[in-house]
Amino acid sequence: MEHQDIIVRIANHIDTHYAIRITDEMEASAKARGTGIAKRSPEYIAQKMLEGKAVIALKPSGQWVGFCYIEEWSHGNFVANSGLIVTPEFRKSGVAKLIKQMIFNLSREKYPHAKIFGLTTGLAVMKINSELGYEPVTYSELTDDEDFWAGCKSCVNYDILISKGRKNCMCTAMLFDPQEHQEPKETAADFKTHSKLYERFNTVKQSKLLRWFYKKEGKQNNNVVKSLFSFFFH
Repeated sequence: MEHQDIIVRIANHIDTHYAIRITDEMEASAKARGTGIAKRSPEYIAQKMLEGKAVIALKPSGQWVGFCYIEEWSHGNFVANSGLIVTPEFRKSGVAKLIKQMIFNLSREKYPHAKIFGLTTGLAVMKINSELGYEPVTYSELTDDEDFWAGCKSCVNYDILISKGRKNCMCTAMLFDPQEHQEPKETAADFKTHSKLYERFNTVKQSKLLRWFYKKEGKQNNNVVKSLFSFFFH
């Protein structure tokens, strides 16, 4: 698959030398956003490539552009398309959508009966997920695999997740269930029309969670709450 001279394909053994660059960009991007992600080692990323469970985007020259990989949870009953990253110079170019489409198709091929899910605060990712057939769900509909939730420990919002009994947090949960799937009724134009509702939903949700967390934890977490408000609302 090509887009503006960019090749998007399933990663393999010849791509393992990009692993360090990919993990470095993942960490830099998380710091820039002020959020945490489940940290992965270059060895882990390289293994995903060797297993044929990753998608990579490259320029014909060999310049690395983007990446995403598959993780399975609950003995393969749930699958997550994780670690989506695009280099800064190629963001907002449509590459992320191409990567998400291909990793989604690869997940459906490898795990045809698995539920595919994700957690995100980004409206752009919600838009892509919606077009693929994902729907917003409660956290209770996601995997209960402890290893998955342990990956949230590096996020600045982890205390809120735990305080809410792992039932809610800043991220919106989205799920594709193959058992209930029908062709997505919502087109890109439909989502554009309704995207403000998603955005408002996220803003209201985050505001209420932060106020609830502040009241529960008291003044000792005042600085943490102020920084979270600053990140989300300024």
